Amino acid sequence: MILLKNIRLIIVFVYSSICFGQVNISGSVSDSLNPISSATVILKDSLSKSIIAYTYTDDEGIYQLKTNKTGRFYLVVSSLGYEAKTVPLVLNSEQKNLKIDVVLKEKPMDLDEVIIQAESPISISNDTINFKTKYFTDGTEQTVEDLLRRIPGLQIDSEGTIKVGNQEIEKLMVDGDDLFEKGYKILSKNMPAYPIEEVEVLKNYSNNRLLKGVEESNKVALNLKLDEKSKRIWFGNIETSIGNDSFYQLKGNLMNFGKKNKYYFLTNLNSIGYNATGDIQDLIRPFRINEPASIGDGQSVNTLLSLSPPQLNFKKSRTNFNNAELVSLNAIFNPTEKLKIKTLGFFNWDETDFFRNSTDFVDVSGASFTNTEDYQLQNKKRIAFGKLDFIYNFSKTKMLEATTKYNNGDFDDVSNLVFNGNSTLENLQHQNTLFDQKISYSTKFDDKKVFLLTGRFIDEESPQSYSFNEFFYDDLFPASDNANNVSQQSNSQMKFAGINAHLLDRRDKGNLLELQLGNEFREDKLFTTFSVLEDNSIIDQPTGYQNQTKYQVNDLYFKSKYLFKIKDFGFTAKLDAHQLFNRLENNNLSDHQSPFFINPSLGMDWKINGKNKLMTSYSYTTTNAGVLDVFDDFVMTGFRSFTKGTGDFNQLDASSLVFNYQLGNWSDRFFANTFIIYNKNHDFFSTNTQLQQNFAQSEKILIKDREFISINSDLDFYFKSISSNLKLDLGYTKSEFKNIVNSTGLREVTSNNYNYGLELRSGFRGAFNYHVGTKWTTSQIKTTIDNSFTNNVSFLDLSVVFNDKFDVQMQSELYYFGNLETDNTYYFLDFDARYKLIENKLTLGLSGKNLFNTERFRSFSISDIGFSTTEYRLLPRFVLLKMEYRF
Repeated sequence: MILLKNIRLIIVFVYSSICFGQVNISGSVSDSLNPISSATVILKDSLSKSIIAYTYTDDEGIYQLKTNKTGRFYLVVSSLGYEAKTVPLVLNSEQKNLKIDVVLKEKPMDLDEVIIQAESPISISNDTINFKTKYFTDGTEQTVEDLLRRIPGLQIDSEGTIKVGNQEIEKLMVDGDDLFEKGYKILSKNMPAYPIEEVEVLKNYSNNRLLKGVEESNKVALNLKLDEKSKRIWFGNIETSIGNDSFYQLKGNLMNFGKKNKYYFLTNLNSIGYNATGDIQDLIRPFRINEPASIGDGQSVNTLLSLSPPQLNFKKSRTNFNNAELVSLNAIFNPTEKLKIKTLGFFNWDETDFFRNSTDFVDVSGASFTNTEDYQLQNKKRIAFGKLDFIYNFSKTKMLEATTKYNNGDFDDVSNLVFNGNSTLENLQHQNTLFDQKISYSTKFDDKKVFLLTGRFIDEESPQSYSFNEFFYDDLFPASDNANNVSQQSNSQMKFAGINAHLLDRRDKGNLLELQLGNEFREDKLFTTFSVLEDNSIIDQPTGYQNQTKYQVNDLYFKSKYLFKIKDFGFTAKLDAHQLFNRLENNNLSDHQSPFFINPSLGMDWKINGKNKLMTSYSYTTTNAGVLDVFDDFVMTGFRSFTKGTGDFNQLDASSLVFNYQLGNWSDRFFANTFIIYNKNHDFFSTNTQLQQNFAQSEKILIKDREFISINSDLDFYFKSISSNLKLDLGYTKSEFKNIVNSTGLREVTSNNYNYGLELRSGFRGAFNYHVGTKWTTSQIKTTIDNSFTNNVSFLDLSVVFNDKFDVQMQSELYYFGNLETDNTYYFLDFDARYKLIENKLTLGLSGKNLFNTERFRSFSISDIGFSTTEYRLLPRFVLLKMEYRF
């Protein structure tokens, strides 16, 4: 019923948008005696003076144009040799036809030279698409993120990830310079929108300037171009907000973008649940796949325990009880024409609270019980991150890049947990220290050959101290009669060193040869000490629960790749050869291994025509086990969970098939994209679990054969008649898994997930805009039991610009959680109103969140051992009084 209601709502809304106010304006243009052909007839908004519609008169002087706008407008008629005439008019929803005849007066003039210049909202030059922002904005945009939502073809999700079509951008630059790499959300969520004059979409982007036109790149980047009045001067803004119940926000930006030096300083302090940074790891550890000189990307220390809020199918800001402080100091210097220095300093303090009540129903392999949890979590973190980039251009064909990073994080996590009526306390104190140094030298032999030599060293350490003030493990440790709490001390260390030589040779007809020779060494140390205590006294450190693991992997490899092009066909063959030298030391017992394997891959690209593209590939890969797969004894990974590795070397084989079909281009009126992935794991790690009400003890085991398939299809269509874009999203995922629970033999688990949704977003130039959509998600898990549920999220966002000074934005959401008999539907309403007291100087605002004051919501989830109902606490209703000052 809810699905039908949502579909009806959207159909009615679309239909009313199409039919509402469709006025046919027609008439004639003459000079009182004769008709005037080719006269320009323009309909303009009376407030913004923006062009709503335009046309030209025919040979008989007749014109006709249509609009679905209502309000006050100007009809401007002009022709060479005549005085232009402006006719004011009012359009309302009841009008169907309006006839306006215009008589122009002659205006004789001498023409020595005529230069006609017309500025286009969108221009294309090679791989660059340029958008003039004034044609796509209405003045309500506060941040760069708000601005980019207005640009056709750009997609920004609720967490701030920016995509061009269906591909995430590589970076977000300002006047050609980049500071944040994959951590671009810090810029997009904080930098004000008003100084941005143009947005450039850079296709086939290369991070290394010498690789432009040589590497086969499908990367996309964005470049923000400032208006002239915002260059070479200090400018910025400060915004302060204060509301009920101590809710507040304070943010500021100070910038100077000169030709030689650039400075960008920002700060954000808030308690309203706003995440001003995005995922910090995107800044600290940007990860790029198949990127030249990206050796070491993806290398990070492995940790055992985490007390953090789960990822919810829900807007994170509604459950994020925070008190965040962010300061970022960034600069770019060009001391000489050859040298560029980039500095970045990032400091983040945050204290978050999270509240959850859950009931878990377990019925599997002879274990049938119900667990209840009343969970209150507090996370405190302090992160200091610094980065220094040197780029030295020896010449137009030689370049040296050096990047130094240092990160220091300090975390204190405490949970108050009532488990089955027992009040408990968890405490996890942990740190993270990272040093990362990378140096890359690039040289270009000629226009089509580039050689890169890259070296990298990473040293990272993450100690953890965990304590739990209850003892639920009598069946595991029967000799510990007087125990009343447990603790675990662990230290994870990782060192990485690698060198890579990479040759790219672009041949005739676009063929490309790539050769790589390299060596990568990684050493992991994992030390854990598990203790059973009576008060503060250690009474046991049980055997089988202590680890002294040292794991070394040396990978000597040779990689080759050849792209062969025949007209519109491209064939890619890859062959990677790896010689590993593994050494494992578990509790003073060591072993060695020297496996050799080859990873082949084949791919095909076919550009059928300018609108149809097809891509497919097949690969066979062998991956080496990591340190969390090979340690020998049990470790504590939660207050009621213990896990151990295999204690031995393992390599895992897998095959994958990828298919992608694209119809149209992301900037076209119609664009469709279908992506299919099929993966078969010939070997994979699973678990053999002993499950009881108070604890679960799992051991990794190696299992044969597992399959995974994912199908996703997106469709975008722009309806010119209603200036709106329709987006359809369909997806299906099926995965197979096998495990053992309570020694009942191997269980087969099949998971099916479906998602389907649609959105309609307007792009009107007038006072009103909307964004409406709905998305359904169905999940199903089959084992010895069959569980399934269906959830829905719908929304309607409205924007009204009353005049140049006053505008209002409203966002409404509906959440429906399946398989809940009561309290399964939730409504939310937010608004934001702004009044420009002094143009381009002082703005006052009023913002409200959760106006219906929904305090909690419940959700339903399923697993292969049962199902759960969970209740989360939400931020209460609050209203903020805001003031922004620009300088």
